[in-house]
Amino acid sequence: QVQLVETGGGLVQPGGSLRLSCAASGSISAIGAMGWYRQAPGQQREMVATITPASLTHIADSVKGRATISRDNAKKTVHLEMINLKPEDAAVYYCNIWLMADTAHVYSPYWGQGTQVTVSS
Repeated sequence: QVQLVETGGGLVQPGGSLRLSCAASGSISAIGAMGWYRQAPGQQREMVATITPASLTHIADSVKGRATISRDNAKKTVHLEMINLKPEDAAVYYCNIWLMADTAHVYSPYWGQGTQVTVSS
């Protein structure tokens, strides 16, 4: 059984920084693309940043210059670091990992449980 566990988040002051981490565990054969998404109240879930197995990254325009995504393939972990946070960055952040479970023959998307990020003074 595959599980994704997110850590980080919480209350951050405007202009502050945060680091989110997401670790995959369980019977995993291979890991593909990884990413972070966020969803604010009343809004659709949106992509924040993604990273390929070769560590090619794509950063949303709304956070470009403020967000960095990285991955540790050996630890099956993806990280999101953000600086200069703004009130509009407040949302529930979800990690997304495409992986192949031991019992499967195709990659499927898995989601973390979500972690709340609040930006307020």
